[in-house]
Amino acid sequence: MSEQFNLYLGMQKANGVVLKSTGKWYNVLLDSGETCNCRIRGRLRLEGLKTTNPIAVGDRVVVAGEVDEEGNRVILDFEKRRNAIIRKSTNLSKQKQILAANVDLAYLMVTIHSPMTHLAFIDRFLVSAESFRIPTKILFNKIDQYDEDEMEYVDALMYMYESIGYPCQKIQATDPSTIDALRAEIKDKQVMISGHSGVGKSTLINSLDPGLDLKTGEISRVHLQGQHTTTFAEMHALQSGGFIIDTPGIRAFGIVELDKPVISHYFPEMRALLNACRFNNCLHLKEPGCAVKAAVESGEIYESRYQTYVQLMEEDETEVYRKSVFG
Repeated sequence: MSEQFNLYLGMQKANGVVLKSTGKWYNVLLDSGETCNCRIRGRLRLEGLKTTNPIAVGDRVVVAGEVDEEGNRVILDFEKRRNAIIRKSTNLSKQKQILAANVDLAYLMVTIHSPMTHLAFIDRFLVSAESFRIPTKILFNKIDQYDEDEMEYVDALMYMYESIGYPCQKIQATDPSTIDALRAEIKDKQVMISGHSGVGKSTLINSLDPGLDLKTGEISRVHLQGQHTTTFAEMHALQSGGFIIDTPGIRAFGIVELDKPVISHYFPEMRALLNACRFNNCLHLKEPGCAVKAAVESGEIYESRYQTYVQLMEEDETEVYRKSVFG
């Protein structure tokens, strides 16, 4: 807890978890089972990391016991995070957003059309999850909509990512029978679902727990991208136990908190070869005796994965860096 919290030691307090963050207001589930609306007291910020949301869905927080005349409470402080998924906005503001905190497992939902999920987006998400040690499973949704050639492409992608070490599963979010295995996986965990708008995140959550009845959206005919039905990340308590976090649809995933010399550490297939390079400080770009480049040439490392790595390495130095903000 921060030093600021010491100022409130005399207050009556309660502990809880943030279910929804809208930037200024937060919905908190208290350990007592009560939910309450809260605002932040003072300026809660992570040192060294400026974000659009200092407190995120999944954060454990301490709130004041007292309520104001409208029944709202105040968040006094938050507990140290185990991890978080953080993305950089791709607009000119270059701001950072914490999508979710204290994640036990992340599901990345992928579709190959309506909308199309590009491989670079998948890889960037996986790198971010690796950097904060968040296990990730890739869910290939809408399998009922693909023809034979498209299913072969899905199978090829699954083979690629499973060979790297990422579990994959084909699902049809509207068919509960295809997601039975997920129900067992998420029980008593804090699980995040992410992906582009329109890939079926809310539909999947509704299938996992029909009692939630989340709003779902149609695909835009103009851009073949989903309409944003989720404006802010929101965590839902499941009747079967545990929580599932529905994140806003993401068109692009900007990596933050990474230092370029260690980006290769978050590509598992590259990490396995790092000691084989001629130079200890090899960046796997133009250096001689590079085991990673040799593996790309031989097909041991997939070209698409290496291209994503090169893109990350070539981004502006001010855009990609890493600091320890979780202690």
